[in-house]
Amino acid sequence: MPFATINPATGKTEKEFPALTPDELERLLQRASAAFAEYRTTTFAERSRHLITAAELLEGEVPDVARILTTEMGKTFAAAKAEVSKCAVGLRWFADNAEELLADESITSAATRSYVHYQPLGIVLAVMPWNFPLWQVIRFAAPALMLGNVGLLKHASNVPQTALAIEDLFRRAGLPEGVFTNLFVESKDIADLIQDPRIAAVTLTGSEYAGMSVASAAGRALKKTVLELGGSDPFVVTATADLDAAVRTAVTARVQNNGQSCIAAKRFIVVEEVAQEFLERFTGAMDALVVGDPFDPATDVGPIVSQAQRDELMGQIEAARQQGATAHAGAKVPDSDGWYLAPTVLSGVTTDMPVAREEFFGPVAMVIRVPDVAAAIEAANATPFGLGSSVWSQDEDEIARCIEGIEAGAVFVNAMVASAPELPFGGIKRSGYGRELSELGLKEFANAKTVFVA
Repeated sequence: MPFATINPATGKTEKEFPALTPDELERLLQRASAAFAEYRTTTFAERSRHLITAAELLEGEVPDVARILTTEMGKTFAAAKAEVSKCAVGLRWFADNAEELLADESITSAATRSYVHYQPLGIVLAVMPWNFPLWQVIRFAAPALMLGNVGLLKHASNVPQTALAIEDLFRRAGLPEGVFTNLFVESKDIADLIQDPRIAAVTLTGSEYAGMSVASAAGRALKKTVLELGGSDPFVVTATADLDAAVRTAVTARVQNNGQSCIAAKRFIVVEEVAQEFLERFTGAMDALVVGDPFDPATDVGPIVSQAQRDELMGQIEAARQQGATAHAGAKVPDSDGWYLAPTVLSGVTTDMPVAREEFFGPVAMVIRVPDVAAAIEAANATPFGLGSSVWSQDEDEIARCIEGIEAGAVFVNAMVASAPELPFGGIKRSGYGRELSELGLKEFANAKTVFVA
């Protein structure tokens, strides 16, 4: 069957689900369209009440929901519980702030009265990934639902139980039937689904290829899209950095979510003056991480999501070696069931190596030495991606130069890149376009209607 829970810690299939038939899909589309006609007329207070209830339900079910996440994609149980709790925070933030952020905006003009009035677009189709299977959906759904849109979820095929749990969460929170619906449709059918006139807009988080496919289909249909794609985030360490904090955070930034995060630090660009010390300390810390059962509290890094993904990572490591890089720590597959990979550090990487322009979606770090901050900025930008970036320095001039010079959707100074409901999230270049979260994300799928009263 096309939708299956295959436990990455064991490689065993635990549950399977069939794809929707054409008739079943049509029934759900009709239901969503009818739901929007009613839901768009509800008040902010009503919508907020549903989201607050959903948050309360999540808060009371953290271990149960987290267990589904860990079983389906392999993140540690601690990380899964943190993701569930974060989703409750996100739901509450939009429930509390959407009405104020979407209030009419007065504009001085030749009119007696003129303003911008925000209205929902309709049905938003969300094509979502497996790596943060709950948070990625909530960060689209919370703002979309508060605005008055309705949502259709096409989740990744390997997290079907998470998809069903989200649909059930919103049902139990009191949302009217059809306002949020999970669709078990295959990726090959998405382009045709986008052409359906009842779909108003599309949001996707995923690979470059998936983004190009969805953007192409949406472009043919002249529909709004938001794309959050891959990243190869730079982690810049200057000579003035607090090296203790930088090394400690570098490890977390690289192996968060078993290294399978678009905003995980992947290229560690270190000024020569501190490069050797950073490499030695970073390698030692990566080598000391415990790889194993994601439900074991002692585990730091769980399995890679699939055998194919692990094989791709091993191929990238070997390509890096052939291009002149040296592998420190890891670079091997543990002798155990499941799709594990020991955390790996690659040194000797230069920006002219093809591998330096790739995204490693797993616990593999590239260390790149540069002579100074100017070269660090140049190296940070030597990638087709532009999602997040992290800068470690205690010199205000260096910090200002990096903030201005690095091409990315975010710069975190002396901190690890992260997402939060109050902050815009998104990238540039081949990392996509548009923004999620914050006021900007709330208004992505709105009709900003100009009202001019003479």
